[in-house]
Amino acid sequence: MSDWAAKRFWSNVTIECRDAQYVILLDGRLVKTPAKATLVLPSHAMAEAIAAEWDAQDDKIDPQTMPATRSANAALDKVTPQKAEVAALIAAYGEDDFLCYRAPAPQELIERQKEAWDPLLAWAAEVLDAPLLTVEGVMHVEQPASSVINLKALVTAQTPFELVALHDLVSMSGSLVIGLAAQAGAFDNDDLWMRSRLDELWQIEHWGQDDDADATAAIKRDAFLHADRFYKLSAKD
Repeated sequence: MSDWAAKRFWSNVTIECRDAQYVILLDGRLVKTPAKATLVLPSHAMAEAIAAEWDAQDDKIDPQTMPATRSANAALDKVTPQKAEVAALIAAYGEDDFLCYRAPAPQELIERQKEAWDPLLAWAAEVLDAPLLTVEGVMHVEQPASSVINLKALVTAQTPFELVALHDLVSMSGSLVIGLAAQAGAFDNDDLWMRSRLDELWQIEHWGQDDDADATAAIKRDAFLHADRFYKLSAKD
């Protein structure tokens, strides 16, 4: 296995505004994505965050310490060329949102799910105009067509940068409603994360901790919270 890693070759990191968008320069040279596109950013706040990541690199470049850069690269290289397909993938979560599938027993878990998830569905119904049906068990429930359409419209209207954030918010939590609630700032995001893990936490209470599962959950939580930060950075100036 090779220990090769790209080395820092620049001294100064600067930001320029070009045509109402922002670019990062390393000693005057434009930063490029892995696909060789210019890293063009929608906001000064995002440019500052990414410039700080590049400026913080030591002798060897460590991509794992550059989450905003990685997300911006994904927006330009992965989402932009196939935006419709990515939006459809995310919107599909609205047809089978896990918040709609409830345990038939025991009663304590039923009550916990109701307390944690009903406010989210109430918010979706009122604010997003997307009421969703709930059902006991895991058999598919057909959601109202108008709700599915409204949720899809909210997803497809987003920019590639916003979609990168929404993709991770949804895939990490397992819920489109939770992802949209995070973007809207409708609930505290740590609280949203805990609501998304209700069933896992129930299992932990009754079967004990699992170190591997805990490590995976911690990674997902960090990704969820990063996605929220990246979404906020994506707001155009």
